[in-house]
Amino acid sequence: MILAESPRRQRVTKLVNWGHWFALANIVIAIIIASVFVISSPAPGTVLGTFYLFANWFGHISFLTFFGFVIFILPLCYLDVSQRVIKTIASAVSALGLALMAFDALLYNRTGFHLSHNSAYLIKNEAEAQLFQFGWQQFLYLLLLFVVWFGFQLILANAVWKRIDRLMHYRIGRRVVSFFVVCFVSGHAIHVWADAQLYQPIIKQDNMFPLSYPATAKTTMSRYGLLDIERYEQRKQLQFDPDIHQVNYPSDPVYCALEPQRQALLLVQIDDADISQAMKEADLRHIDNYFTTSTTMGGLITSTLYGVPELYQQSLKTTQPVLFGLSDAYGLSTELYAGSDTQLKAQFTELTFSERLTGSANIVVAFADGGALTRLLQRSDLTNTLVMVATGYQQSKGTLYTNLAVNSELASTEDLVPTLLNAMGCSAPSQFYST
Repeated sequence: MILAESPRRQRVTKLVNWGHWFALANIVIAIIIASVFVISSPAPGTVLGTFYLFANWFGHISFLTFFGFVIFILPLCYLDVSQRVIKTIASAVSALGLALMAFDALLYNRTGFHLSHNSAYLIKNEAEAQLFQFGWQQFLYLLLLFVVWFGFQLILANAVWKRIDRLMHYRIGRRVVSFFVVCFVSGHAIHVWADAQLYQPIIKQDNMFPLSYPATAKTTMSRYGLLDIERYEQRKQLQFDPDIHQVNYPSDPVYCALEPQRQALLLVQIDDADISQAMKEADLRHIDNYFTTSTTMGGLITSTLYGVPELYQQSLKTTQPVLFGLSDAYGLSTELYAGSDTQLKAQFTELTFSERLTGSANIVVAFADGGALTRLLQRSDLTNTLVMVATGYQQSKGTLYTNLAVNSELASTEDLVPTLLNAMGCSAPSQFYST
């Protein structure tokens, strides 16, 4: 006796088949969007690193997309719901998910961060600064853009639905699944080896893609005698990649003029004393969204004077900052003060530190506690002086006080010297000597 499938079973089967093809189409779109992450990152530089890049790219992005399909769309296919409702919900979920990936890709391209709890505050403040300038037209354009993207997903869903019988004749399911599974598994397997060997061309890709947590197995390998964990830790401490820690500073020759008529004070607070009242009395405006990532005094000096992250400190210790090079060229006196720590000063062989903070030079750069900075401001004539006072060391977020005409609502340690030089008349591109 031949038993025919019930209409409901036939409908569920068709919906499930449609869902898989719809997911495949969105996997292809997601892989294309994820190319932004690849373009925004440095090339691996080796054949194995490049192979891992493509394996991780296709394997991880396809896994994320298919996981979303299994969680949000596949269960709907088994419900007794209209296929139009299912296609609409699936299109909305896909449009939202891919829009988030596109936003994350743009964020990564701009800042090197992914959407996460740690980057949320920075994103929130930068977004607020941009949205404050938006009119109703810009909000309408954003809404229209999402509607168009949602409409595209609806068209894609209906196109797959209408052609599902024809598509089912293309028996490529096993080959496609096998390809993505091989990419996913081989990517994680290669990373296990690379992590154990500290192979930089691969492990430097760890944060390239969103929600990426490559596999490691150091504990398991050491348990079976495949890895000496003590030797591994020693190699990890001693490893130094010159390509990562070297910087060409400045990247191009800096030619510009400086105005010698005005004194410049660049003051960086190194304690957590409250100096807000003193800054108010000095009539300095404040930028609340000021960020510093320096973890040591040496790193703070590097980030401030050279305008680059502190990881380049060792490669710059024998290099003169552009700020002091220009001041020497124009005969401007400089004063650099960083307290009495002789070991700290010994880290910078090209810098000359003052023993006392006098504030009498044309350009004064001081790293001192709040009390010393406040006293310097109180005895200085600020009517014809460029002033920048940065706080927040070892707190990640602080406040920037200044009398400069700064329009930005967001600043970091690496912006201090470029902003000061610009105010002094230097029109050279800041990217030549700062990140």
